[in-house]
Amino acid sequence: MATPVARSFLQVAATEEVASPLRVVQIEGLVILKIIKHCKEFSPALVTGQLLGLDVGSVLEVTNCFPFPIREEDEEIEADGANYQLEMMRCLREVNVDNNTVGWYQSTLLGSFQTVELIETFMNYQENIRRCVCIIYDPLKSNQGVLALKALKLSDSFMELYRTNNFTGEKLREKNLSWVDIFEEIPIKVSNSALISAFMTELEADTPVVQCDYDRLQLSTSPFLERNMEFLIECMDDLSMEQQKFQYYYRNLSRQQAQQQAWLQKRRAENMARKATGEEPLPEEDPSNPVFKPLPEPSRLDSFLITNQISNYCNQINGVAGQSFSRLYLTKALHEN
Repeated sequence: MATPVARSFLQVAATEEVASPLRVVQIEGLVILKIIKHCKEFSPALVTGQLLGLDVGSVLEVTNCFPFPIREEDEEIEADGANYQLEMMRCLREVNVDNNTVGWYQSTLLGSFQTVELIETFMNYQENIRRCVCIIYDPLKSNQGVLALKALKLSDSFMELYRTNNFTGEKLREKNLSWVDIFEEIPIKVSNSALISAFMTELEADTPVVQCDYDRLQLSTSPFLERNMEFLIECMDDLSMEQQKFQYYYRNLSRQQAQQQAWLQKRRAENMARKATGEEPLPEEDPSNPVFKPLPEPSRLDSFLITNQISNYCNQINGVAGQSFSRLYLTKALHEN
């Protein structure tokens, strides 16, 4: 039996464990290189992999990873993929490598990762892992000169709402939840061992590079912008379809309310006639009447995800357009000189 002192210590430890939020994802440089290599080798196909590491306080350390086999629709192949993961974890444990699952990584195409499938995967991981993240890598965006690597997790308020599967307007207003509150981006910190840092220092050149790199001023961003615009147009069409669902719902709701008022007026007139004849009035509420059957409100989850995607595409277009204008002004200045 635990003593009162031991019980109080355990309570304090449990409180600290719950109270410490995830603030940073620390990834070793070798893990980032393995993720980039896996995603680029199979691009434009989308791939996934397992993240391994340790959960230490407010820091999630990612020390290793391994790729998942390409998924197929066949159930036998999916079962082989699950066996492959278990076998990999067993082999890593035998050679004394960190084999604690802390999440997964996946590639994306122009940031089109905010889907219901990603949310369901998060919820499946949350059933067994207290804190997990998803590392998103975009090979096509990285070709523009920016390392498109981000760590995401679901917000606690959204997970609580997703478990109830109630995304009505009233519930969202009650929880004060908007489309920007679905995902939380966690800062990434790259970590290397002292030996690797020393080796990288030895590889650095003694003299700085003086040769001008005019490739950085290349103005050709048409393929990247075109794909973003195509995806943006598709998302706008999807958002328009979602809005049509809500318009149809509100039209039916208005029609039902008009039918309810007409039925109530008729029932009240009938009750007045019954009172005049000394009869008992009939109840004004009749749950068995189809007119009073509540209409199911469409879920707003899909519209929230589509809005997130639209915001992501717009930010990417603004970023590329800003860089293109800067290059254009630099090129103009070089031409004048």
